[in-house]
Amino acid sequence: MEKYKEKTCSALPNAYDSSSSTFSDCNSDRSGEFSVSLSPSSCCLIGSASESPDDLIHQLVSSLHSTSIDVQRQAALELRLLAKNKQENRLKIARAGAVRPLISLISSSDSQLQEYGVTAILNLSLCDENKELVTKLGAIKPLVKALRTGSTTSKENSACALFRLSQIEENKIRIGRSGAIPLLVNLLQNGSSRGKKDSSTALYSLCSMKENKIRAIEAGIMKPLLDLMADFESGMVDKAASVLNILVSFKEGKEALVKEDGIPVLVEIVEVGSNRQKEIATAILLQICEENLVYCSIVASEGAIPPLISLLESGTSRAKEKAESLIGLLRQPRPNTARASKVVNKP
Repeated sequence: MEKYKEKTCSALPNAYDSSSSTFSDCNSDRSGEFSVSLSPSSCCLIGSASESPDDLIHQLVSSLHSTSIDVQRQAALELRLLAKNKQENRLKIARAGAVRPLISLISSSDSQLQEYGVTAILNLSLCDENKELVTKLGAIKPLVKALRTGSTTSKENSACALFRLSQIEENKIRIGRSGAIPLLVNLLQNGSSRGKKDSSTALYSLCSMKENKIRAIEAGIMKPLLDLMADFESGMVDKAASVLNILVSFKEGKEALVKEDGIPVLVEIVEVGSNRQKEIATAILLQICEENLVYCSIVASEGAIPPLISLLESGTSRAKEKAESLIGLLRQPRPNTARASKVVNKP
């Protein structure tokens, strides 16, 4: 499993050579939550030694079509567990025809049934061979609906599942056009700690496409990103900065960052952040300042030069290189700071 986990996590886009450890693994569901879900009176088929694994899987898939919600819940839960850690089981479950009925459960009005369906699809999508089938059978729209209306766990696991499906390049467009981006931004802003991590992972992947960057900016992603970056206790500084780094690669992203007063946040990170945080904040500031003397003036006026000089002495080789380039830009003749602020903040 560890080998597989490493393989799947490496599929994160490499906009900043970002280590996959920066983000949520989005790997399978949480452990230790099942004891309360299993009814003592129910028949827990996983423990049955009388059936072969293949027979068990086929029986569970058949039970997904039951008219009894209790039977459906039990089957979905057990398929979810079988797919949690074993690659072989993920393939067998998909080949046994489980994907279509599991997707249908995602639209269930029963919140627990929906949650089991979402999480089973997430677990199956950890297998690269299943991603195309899950997409073909129409999982994206129900996952987006669960992201909008589901329980906390359903929303978190929907974000993870969408991230996994976004590892197919064409799916990034499909997911973006399905309405997922504003919902992921909302989860980033209002979700639990895990929800923020999962949504940032999905957004990082999806925003490698320009049209999804625009959607994210229009959905108001800049404010929650900067709020998380300003809060060093959030545990989200690296994640939010990595997402921000790919958003400022185009004009609208730079404008949104400056409008939300993001430059002071970045300068503070260069001053007091970790080595990695200083490096990525410097990279973002460099992108902002390239070919824009107005932004250079604002960055310089926020006191960026002294911490950048310190970074030249103590930073990584890449951080030193970016700091040197940025200092060169900031020391160029520039427009009056007051005038620059008016230009940036004009209606």
